[in-house]
Amino acid sequence: MPDHSLVISNATIIDGTGRARHIADVAVHGERIAAIGKLDPGSAERHLDASGLVLSPGFIDAHTHDDRLVLSGPDMLPKLSQGVTSVVAGNCGVSLAPLTDTDPPPPMNLLGDREWYRFASVADYMDEVTRTRPGVNVSLLCGHSTLRAGTMDRLDRAATGAEIAHMGEKLDRALAQGCIGLSTGLAYPPAFNAPTEEVIALAAHSAAHGGLYVTHMRNEKEGLLDSVRETLRIGREAGLPVVISHHKCSGRPN
Repeated sequence: MPDHSLVISNATIIDGTGRARHIADVAVHGERIAAIGKLDPGSAERHLDASGLVLSPGFIDAHTHDDRLVLSGPDMLPKLSQGVTSVVAGNCGVSLAPLTDTDPPPPMNLLGDREWYRFASVADYMDEVTRTRPGVNVSLLCGHSTLRAGTMDRLDRAATGAEIAHMGEKLDRALAQGCIGLSTGLAYPPAFNAPTEEVIALAAHSAAHGGLYVTHMRNEKEGLLDSVRETLRIGREAGLPVVISHHKCSGRPN
């Protein structure tokens, strides 16, 4: 019986550790890398000659809106065909969970209509992802706009203290159920009326769970520097790492 499921020979390996690229063979057993070095191709059920080709760990797409796609298109060919094997969903304040019985306002409707916002909890969403078995690994951020839409009667104002507390409870549950942090889309209508203090209060919940704060900032044009300052203030006062999703400056005058 062969020792391995697959041996890939003569691959140029770039392993992500910072080590210089090098040529070696890789054996796979089941779903695990079993050995790296000079290996016998005959020790495996399948053999691939990767001469002249690069072999590397799968890429992580750290900014996606694949919340729905991992369910509706689980083969995930748009990502796998580019070498992406892990995605971070729930960016820009928009996540499919936790939210039900709501007509999602733009840009939340980019993930789908009311039918897709059917997950009362992140646990419910993760259960469906597990049953669907998409072709990529999935990490989820909890969206600030999603929390607002499920808590407030209208989104063109700041949240009250009671509403912030309610969103914080939802966020705590989401983080306990597997979310890796809080995301915001402060440039978008569902959230641009949220003051900095509202975001700091919620980001503190993410900090308490060891989570991140990931943001599509309020302004990436003439207000860019103020937006960066706001983002850094949120990170400092809430006490957690910050990721600026789109670190750019738009508009020729800027």
